[in-house]
Amino acid sequence: MQISRLIPSCVPLLSLILLSFFPITVFASTSGDLSPEHLTNTTQGYWAVGVFVFAYLLVIFEDMIHLRKSKPMIVAAGIIWVLVALAYQGIGKPEGFIGILNHNILEYAMLLLFLLAAMTFINTMEERNVFAALRGWLVSKGFSLKSIFWITGVMAFFISPLADNLTTALLMAAVVISVVGGRSAIKGNPETTKFVVMACINIVVAANAGGAFSPFGDITTLMVWQAQKVEFSQFFALFIPSVVNWIVPAFIMSLFVPKGQPKALDVAVNIKRGGLVVVALFMLTIVMAVVFHTKLHLPPMLGMMTGLGLLKLFGYYLKITGEENVTDASGVHAVGRWDIFNQLQRAEWDTLMFFYGVILCVGGLGALGYLAMVSEAVFVGLGVGWAGIIVGVLSAVVDNIPVMFAVLSMNPEMTVNQWLLVTLTAGVGGSLLSVGSAAGVALMGQARGIYTFFSHLKWAWAIALGYIASIWVHFLMAGLSLS
Repeated sequence: MQISRLIPSCVPLLSLILLSFFPITVFASTSGDLSPEHLTNTTQGYWAVGVFVFAYLLVIFEDMIHLRKSKPMIVAAGIIWVLVALAYQGIGKPEGFIGILNHNILEYAMLLLFLLAAMTFINTMEERNVFAALRGWLVSKGFSLKSIFWITGVMAFFISPLADNLTTALLMAAVVISVVGGRSAIKGNPETTKFVVMACINIVVAANAGGAFSPFGDITTLMVWQAQKVEFSQFFALFIPSVVNWIVPAFIMSLFVPKGQPKALDVAVNIKRGGLVVVALFMLTIVMAVVFHTKLHLPPMLGMMTGLGLLKLFGYYLKITGEENVTDASGVHAVGRWDIFNQLQRAEWDTLMFFYGVILCVGGLGALGYLAMVSEAVFVGLGVGWAGIIVGVLSAVVDNIPVMFAVLSMNPEMTVNQWLLVTLTAGVGGSLLSVGSAAGVALMGQARGIYTFFSHLKWAWAIALGYIASIWVHFLMAGLSLS
């Protein structure tokens, strides 16, 4: 046997042998004290806040400076934890933060694996033309502009609980642009431009609202579910408030949708072999994640990864039964033998690495005592009701993921209905501004120069009415108050 082939096969065995010489405490899990010290008034504490704010400003201006959002956050995470270590050494507790750090790393690991499995399924369905076939069917029917406005909104609302709000928004926006004849037909036509803008706003609001009542619809709901603050079935109590959040601005905007009926386009697309099986496997994987968590008390990530394994086996079956090549986005140029790992590689790695930076940055600030301080000021000083509303408004300015992770790290004493309030507001609050959610940011790129920050802002008043109405409905249904 050649040495070049022998070495890779021996690496796992050599690794295990080497690991056996290290003390087992090096690989301890999350053991350790999770109670932070009060170090907010230290030099290291001030510097940590400054580093986080500066890094997040770079994230906010990502489209202007063309710097991927994960890069500043990953660097900031490392700097902040160095500051945490120095601060704890200063008070004579050099290992006092280890438990908090391990806890944060475990949180990220479970989120990473869950999202990696979900993204691979979505990418595979896209490669099998599942979404393209759906888009082609809609485009070929010749609906009126107002009908398309409502159809894409309804579909965004009901697809996002399964396919996440970002993927759903991109799919529905592609439908809208295709229906009107593509980007070339939009430019120079004020009525068409107005329709696309309103349809994009409707899609963003619907996708965010639909994602709020499902653990799979948004990262924030997934985080709340994995933290065991709300059980799977309890999320559906947010269904009616979510409907209200979308239907109020949708009804108002529909009154101003331009009249007309675009020409039907012949864009029929066939689903590739095995596409429907992939959809069925995705449904099975979601069921496994729920059952693993609710019945067996296992992390949902384990169910998702098991489903990913089944998808890989099905990918192997496709490969050995005729799937010789895959093509690039143009559908023309072959990029190699069909392999499920191609879809795994296409995951949104910048987003996944961004989550690492956010979780570790917020966790570092928590280790310095900032989250406990904010929790006392907001959730105790103002009351859970007002705090929940503030969380939603903050998520429109700052991404809802760090906002929700900060709330979970604060871990205030709240009932299930109060946690549902925070989940609702964090999920739908991002709709208030185009930059407040991943769906809005993605559509600004997809409909660049048409759907913009200011075109969205013109309808912010209608979206705000839906936001207020959804909170009011949840308060009525759950018997909550502002205090």
